Amino acid sequence: MKAKIMDRTATFLLTAIAVLIIGVLFALLGFLLTQGWHKLNFDFLTSPPSIAEAGGGIGPQLFNSFYLLVLTMLIALPIGLGAGIYMAEYAPDNRFTRFIRLSIEVLSSLPSIVIGLFGLLVFVTMTGWGYSILSGALALTVFNLPLLVRITEDALRNVPPSQKEASLALGISKWRTITSVLLPAALPGIITGTILASGRVFGEAAALLFTAGMTSPDLVFHDFSLNSPTSPLNPMRPAETLAVHIWKVNSEGLTPDARDVADGAAAILVIAVLAFNLGARWFGTWLYRKITSGTQR
Repeated sequence: MKAKIMDRTATFLLTAIAVLIIGVLFALLGFLLTQGWHKLNFDFLTSPPSIAEAGGGIGPQLFNSFYLLVLTMLIALPIGLGAGIYMAEYAPDNRFTRFIRLSIEVLSSLPSIVIGLFGLLVFVTMTGWGYSILSGALALTVFNLPLLVRITEDALRNVPPSQKEASLALGISKWRTITSVLLPAALPGIITGTILASGRVFGEAAALLFTAGMTSPDLVFHDFSLNSPTSPLNPMRPAETLAVHIWKVNSEGLTPDARDVADGAAAILVIAVLAFNLGARWFGTWLYRKITSGTQR
């Protein structure tokens, strides 16, 4: 009888904690969306911000966020994928490997502001690039590498060993086994983790304050030159992202509707991050079902 009471009590407490967490999440989302919903229109999403007059938008900041996201993942994904493959399939169990794992854990626990200061020293000052999208992308690469490495390693280790053993038994080389057998099977987990990492990049602000900068030039969207200071594709120009813009408007905004602009930008940011997370779950599940159904055939 006492065991049943303890079991019911523990079940009730754990359920209450889960409901509390969900309630806090929905309360936070509801508050942000309610405050910024009235600003969500096409003009707000495409027009540039205003310095002193009401009615500005977040067009350049929104574009900078997506451009920085793409550039960061182009740099971080090959490195993280290669490091994850090495740790899962090639790294022996010795002191050097344990040191690498310890370094990954330490790097993943560093605050983003510390990574921003590191980026300021290395990518902004020592390279002479100044505040630029490339500096921000490299800083966010350092920020996301531990996550990508662990995602790739865990996804490869979760592949049933029988698939690897069957491929090696047929005389297929180890590298061909990795590329033809293990990676396709681990692809849903890798893609899901990559999309989740993209959400972290999109919402990051602290590391970008010291690397990508807090200003953005007037972009000319028909100028695709990589050297023009007004070209949206120039990786060496400063770029204020959406998350940085929210912080700047709240702390230094001079426009009469600064609070409304910050609320609208925060709503867009929350919707984007939520879409990244939900999209990762849906796409990973869909891809896993597609791969497993193709294997069964």
